[in-house]
Amino acid sequence: MHGVVFWKAQTVLYCLPSGCDWSGGDSRHLFSPRDTSHLITWQDGRCNSDFLSTLPNPDSHLSIATGFGCATIFWYMKHRPGFLSDFMVAGTIHDYLVSMLCGLESCVMTGQNAASWGYFNTATNQWNIDILKDAGFPVHLLPECVPSGCMAGQTCCEWHGVPASTPVGAALGDFQCSVYSSMTDRTDAVLNISTSAQLTYAMPLDFTPPNIPDPTSSISYVPYFDGSYLAVAASLNGGNVMATLVGMLSGWMNELEVEVSDSSLYEKLIRCALGVDSSDLRVSPTILGERHDPLSLGQVSNIHPSNLSLGHMTRAVCRGVLDNITSMMHPVFLLEAGVQRIKGSGSALSRNAVLRQEAERAFPLPVEYGQDVDSAVGVAIVFHDRM
Repeated sequence: MHGVVFWKAQTVLYCLPSGCDWSGGDSRHLFSPRDTSHLITWQDGRCNSDFLSTLPNPDSHLSIATGFGCATIFWYMKHRPGFLSDFMVAGTIHDYLVSMLCGLESCVMTGQNAASWGYFNTATNQWNIDILKDAGFPVHLLPECVPSGCMAGQTCCEWHGVPASTPVGAALGDFQCSVYSSMTDRTDAVLNISTSAQLTYAMPLDFTPPNIPDPTSSISYVPYFDGSYLAVAASLNGGNVMATLVGMLSGWMNELEVEVSDSSLYEKLIRCALGVDSSDLRVSPTILGERHDPLSLGQVSNIHPSNLSLGHMTRAVCRGVLDNITSMMHPVFLLEAGVQRIKGSGSALSRNAVLRQEAERAFPLPVEYGQDVDSAVGVAIVFHDRM
């Protein structure tokens, strides 16, 4: 939802929007991208702190960070302006999908996604057009903002069994969708660990966010549905930390000319850690830094000969992921907000029994797990039943 993809202006022909090529017969249609850029994701790190300090202050309660759509566009504007001249439309990857399915001439975007790009005022539901224009920003690339839950259009062709002329909702934020599928009561908090990690709960319905951003705060307030907000500690370090550990060990094994698949290695690490109930090895897992503290990187401490096993290391990494997210939003903070239960979700949490154990130890509240919800996929595209 923070990422951006660019495509060329639409030349509307029947089922042939310029951003893709449609193929197939009467019973099965597919489309493939055409005249698009690569997807630039939230993990993009080109906008360092020095670059971000040169950007204008937003009229928003949300800070700007590397990997945010508007920051990425600013970087291209200043370093590769010729790149932007090739495109006339931009959006998140799911906005692109909606545009292609509906054959739209432009891009529509909900406030949930717009807020994640930066330079968007959630109170007025408008982009910071004047601020961006004054900075020379190519404002023609900004999508048209629409309310979350509204229709974007109708499918222009049959697509994977979805008939033509099916109403399509404007794309929703994948984070908000992961919360919506898990939070069954307003006194729930949701712990989602997939590639990254988030801990969130619903703010009171009359909550109004502050007028200006606090870039040093680990908690943000993001738009949810019907004018409400979620308080969220959004960590850059979640399941990707375990993936990095697996990748590191796999690389070492390859150097030793020992072949082990990543999936087999992951399973063995979990099995080893389940045999270690606790460890005094300490791992600070912030290998990617955090948006509120980008220079705070990972550390391993309290190392001694008795805690160097794979079980100790894996247990310490999993505990470190939970320690980090609870340092960003302390459990006492949840209790004071009236939270009564933690709902766990996300692919990393569902597949890793050690992470689940550490989650249950981290909170003075019951932790429950529902369906396997991967926030990287979410329910960001909604097809509406016409019955």
